[in-house]
Amino acid sequence: MEINWEDGSTVKVRVEDGGTVVISANKEGLLSLAGQLADLANEKTGCHIHYDAYNSLEDGSSELIIEKIE
Repeated sequence: MEINWEDGSTVKVRVEDGGTVVISANKEGLLSLAGQLADLANEKTGCHIHYDAYNSLEDGSSELIIEKIE
């Protein structure tokens, strides 16, 4: 699956006390995530997208994995 990002996209993920996950993104980041999730929905069970500060998220972000299940 190809992961595409809109130019200028900004996405940050943080885990707050108590375990709440917060995803903060600008318009381009939200559009990018929406497209990626739509693409993931059409993949086979078990496919996933791994997001982290090394490949797509802002520095200081927590890792995030989104996986398609049956």
